[in-house]
Amino acid sequence: MLHQLAGAARKAARTMADVIDECNYAQRRMLQLRLAPDRYVINSDQAPATFAEFLFRTSGLLIHEPAADKRFADWHTRS
Repeated sequence: MLHQLAGAARKAARTMADVIDECNYAQRRMLQLRLAPDRYVINSDQAPATFAEFLFRTSGLLIHEPAADKRFADWHTRS
């Protein structure tokens, strides 16, 4: 009985940690998108006209996204 309770507590803690990690990532990503220079350029949905404009648009901080196989492996092991 105690072993089952401890296992349930560990699973609940792991689930809460996953939710907190996801919220943290979403918050950082939202801030990154809000501060992106491309957001404040007129006609930002069009391609940059010059190389200098391209460099300006991509001058913000970028969070490294893990490779798709790494993301899938992490998602697959969570269940």
